[in-house]
Amino acid sequence: MDKIAPNTIKRIAMITLNDIKQAKEKLEGVSQKTPFTLATILSKELNSQIYVKKENLQLTGSFKIRGAFNKLSQLTQIQRDKGVVAASAGNHAQGLAYSAQHFECDATIFMPEATPLTKVSGVKSYGAQVILKGANYDESYAHATAFAKEYEKEFIHPFADDAVIAGQGTIALEILAECQDLDMIIVPIGGGGLISGIAIAAKAINPNIKIIGVQASGANAMKTSFEMQIVSNSKSVKTIADGIAVRDATPMMLDYILEYVDEIVEVEEQEIANAILFLLERQKLVVEGAGAVTVAAMMHKKIDVEDKKVATIISGGNIDVTMLSLIIEKGLVKSNRKMKLLVTLMDKPGALMDITSILKDSDANIVQIDYDRNSVKLDFGEAHVTIALETKGKEHQNTIRENLKHNGYRFKQI
Repeated sequence: MDKIAPNTIKRIAMITLNDIKQAKEKLEGVSQKTPFTLATILSKELNSQIYVKKENLQLTGSFKIRGAFNKLSQLTQIQRDKGVVAASAGNHAQGLAYSAQHFECDATIFMPEATPLTKVSGVKSYGAQVILKGANYDESYAHATAFAKEYEKEFIHPFADDAVIAGQGTIALEILAECQDLDMIIVPIGGGGLISGIAIAAKAINPNIKIIGVQASGANAMKTSFEMQIVSNSKSVKTIADGIAVRDATPMMLDYILEYVDEIVEVEEQEIANAILFLLERQKLVVEGAGAVTVAAMMHKKIDVEDKKVATIISGGNIDVTMLSLIIEKGLVKSNRKMKLLVTLMDKPGALMDITSILKDSDANIVQIDYDRNSVKLDFGEAHVTIALETKGKEHQNTIRENLKHNGYRFKQI
């Protein structure tokens, strides 16, 4: 971690509840008032009242349109005519592209080279120009700011901007209009704009509400900075939660977070994947990694929510289909609903029929099979069969293994 000395004079927060209320007025008829509902299954499992703010159902698929639109609404016509520039891992890009289209100004968005295709396509669909530069958000940011300076265009920061933060804070106004007696609000943290806006609004309305932030362990610069109370940047970031894959902590955002946020926790990659699968399967919600971290933190006991009334922010749903399919596949294996076996058998007529008959009698459904008689690891007269099976849980898998052993097969689970 690289440590950066704090400001000698602490920045006084300039955003007020009134600023956030004004942002809400500007967003009327543009952003959607997303559903805020009780997550009954999650509440029962955690012995609490968990309410979910579904920003994954927001226009452009995430909360980012709120801040981007509010910022563009405050630019002069001369500034808009020159065009706007941004750096984004995807969601700010789509929010800004939509807003630029609304205000009829050109937008150029710099995005990391590994940005999922669904996010790149989403940005282009709103008429913005996309330039893929950099391995992560912070590298894209450097290219974007240089471009904006060279061509004298307005740079729209995805989080370190008061108008953007005020726009994100409108989420808290919607939540607290429906449920004021919350014990806590749990919010994802990337750069910190979302949690800052929500925290400022929530604390102004009800100072007793605790604001808890969640970061991915592979992008936890803000958590480290929060605990040390000094900006401490990471060398690199690596996480499936690409929407919050921010390498560096911004001093301005750290000031806000130190002032208004009560706690920050982090979650591991597998925990994020588990939450994505849980939300898809049990809550019928398609959620990206950044949007799932809050649920991951609760599911894996990183936050004590028992007997509490909790609002959790599902910040976005723009997940790449390839990533989603990988998470589903790994989740099925982890939950003992799918298994893959490498079985050694005699390479002779009827051998494959014999093993499939055993699996049929074990009530296992074969979804994929591969026959290999040429591996150098095989003795003469042997073959390897790789079989993927749909199974019904741990006991069912034990039964399948016992039946194969009973019939003399050599195998291993892969």
